[in-house]
Amino acid sequence: MKLVLATHNQGKLAELRAILEPAVPNLELIGYDGPEPVEDGTSYLENALIKARAAAKHTGLPAIADDSGVAVEILGGSPGIFSAHWAGGRDNAANRRLLLSQLEDVKDDNRAAAFICTIALVDGEDEISFTGFWNGSIARSEAGEFGHGYDSVFIPNGFDVTAAQLEPEVKNALSHRAEAVASLIAFLRA
Repeated sequence: MKLVLATHNQGKLAELRAILEPAVPNLELIGYDGPEPVEDGTSYLENALIKARAAAKHTGLPAIADDSGVAVEILGGSPGIFSAHWAGGRDNAANRRLLLSQLEDVKDDNRAAAFICTIALVDGEDEISFTGFWNGSIARSEAGEFGHGYDSVFIPNGFDVTAAQLEPEVKNALSHRAEAVASLIAFLRA
């Protein structure tokens, strides 16, 4: 079975391949090289559906897409769906710097955050979604070499290191994306 992952983000493609392909027999997750649709939804689900619909239409294959972000409690859930563009562009380093500067004077016990991921699967007229959460807090500075996005500033609950300091296998088993993907895997196997 071929599934298109509606993203141009190679880090996300590698991460999802590492999780999905071993878990679902005969699954091949392929990258998407088509046009990027405008993500103008007002929720993770709407944005995931926009991307999955576009990839399914462009390729004629079932497609999955995710929309994810980090929601910081003291910022009212922001950056949220705007995480990828928080500093005005698609510059992960600039996004992290801006977030850290916004929280510079915030005490450690008020830095609660969660990674949120919604995956949409579009296969013809059928559409289904799966959402996962990973609770934690925002670090005072960046640390770690693994991961992407906000991983180097996110400390998962139960850890004293950032998600970017966790071995990829550990992160892939615990993350918000892993939780959403676990539900997707159960659906694909059924």
